Amino acid sequence: MTAATRETSYGQDGLTVVDRLGVWLSRRAIERHLPDGALRVLDLGCGHDATLLRSLGSRVREGTGVDVSISDAAAATPHLTFVRSTIGDALPQIADESQDVVLLINVLEHLWDAQEALGACHRVLAPGGTLLVNVPTWRGKTALELSAFRLGMSPATEMDDHKRYYDRRDLWPMLVAAGFKPSRIHMRRHKLTLNLFARAQRSP
Repeated sequence: MTAATRETSYGQDGLTVVDRLGVWLSRRAIERHLPDGALRVLDLGCGHDATLLRSLGSRVREGTGVDVSISDAAAATPHLTFVRSTIGDALPQIADESQDVVLLINVLEHLWDAQEALGACHRVLAPGGTLLVNVPTWRGKTALELSAFRLGMSPATEMDDHKRYYDRRDLWPMLVAAGFKPSRIHMRRHKLTLNLFARAQRSP
């Protein structure tokens, strides 16, 4: 997060069919793991249109999206506020224990200091709060780069911005180092094993 940072947000130039499918699958995974009740949700790297955050509707009591560019339509959504900033600059401004859910969906792989970001996510979660993370796997690297660089079915700029890929053995120790207890971490592969979805809960 201290090296060069991106200047455009995800979806700013529109979403491909592959992107839309990925967003739909991510939304299904998120909805399965959301705690009950109306929630305070922080979506880090929410994308230009904040598609996932907006799709949660009444599940969000107070929503905050962070990205470098936000569309006018997203900004006009009731109960949502937005911080037009990099994640590294925005996170220190988020109050301790102020969020019920933090979303890091297809974001961690774009950050230079992913460990710092995970530690900050743990800090801003209320006791018992939930962090939801989606990252591309090493197994998916070839397929994702084929889609972007050869077939043009997903944005090449997104793949060029990847700093690393993840499997359980990569992400699990990072979540533990961030402060999440092993008994409160759950992971599974999804999207044909191209992605890894993790739920980590802060201890009550």
